[in-house]
Amino acid sequence: MNNLNLTLSNLIGSRICHDLISPIGAINNGLELIEIKGDQVGSEMRLIEQSCAAASARIQFFRIAYGAALDGQIISNRETVQIINGAIQSNRLAVLWHPKGDFPRREIQLAFLLLQCFETALPYGGTIHVGRKASTWLISGEADRLEVDTELWRHLVRPSPKTEISPAHVQFALLSECVFQTGRQLQVEQTEQMLQVTL
Repeated sequence: MNNLNLTLSNLIGSRICHDLISPIGAINNGLELIEIKGDQVGSEMRLIEQSCAAASARIQFFRIAYGAALDGQIISNRETVQIINGAIQSNRLAVLWHPKGDFPRREIQLAFLLLQCFETALPYGGTIHVGRKASTWLISGEADRLEVDTELWRHLVRPSPKTEISPAHVQFALLSECVFQTGRQLQVEQTEQMLQVTL
C-alpha cells in the first residue's frame, strides 16, 4: 500500500464513520426526548438505547482507527477511555488503559489498531493491558487460551505482499502500513498464555 492508497483508505474510513454517526446520534436524541417527556420506556426501548450506544462507540473507535489523522489533532485521555469502554470492553474482554495523558491522534490510531489485532488473539476473552513508556506503546494480552495467527502477526514485524489478509483482519494491513509510515519498529513476544507487543 503506497501513500496515496493509505490516504484514500483513511479518507474513506472518515467519510463512512461521519455518515453513520449522524443517524445513530439522531436515534439517541429521540430516545432522550422520550425519556424527558416521561413516556414509559420498556425493555425493548432499553435494548434499542443500549444498541445505539454500542454502535456509536464502535463507530467512534473506527473513526480514529481507520480515519484520517491530521497533524496537531489530540485525543484526550478521557475520550480514549470512554471509547474503549464502549467499543471493546465486555464481560469476557477487559481492556486496562494505563497511560494518563492526552496523545496525538496518530498515536491513538496505532494503539486502537493494535487493540483490534489483540481482539483476534483473544476470541474467548482475557485481559489487555495498554501501557506507555516514553514514546513507546507496550501492549500485552493475557488469556487461558490464545489463538494467534502467526502469519498475520509476522506480517506486522516483516510485511510481505504474499500475506493474504481477509476483510476481518484488515487492521493488520493498515497497522503494518502505519508503522512503516512512522518509521518505527514493532516487536512481538509470545508465551502460552500471553502475547506482548512493543511499538
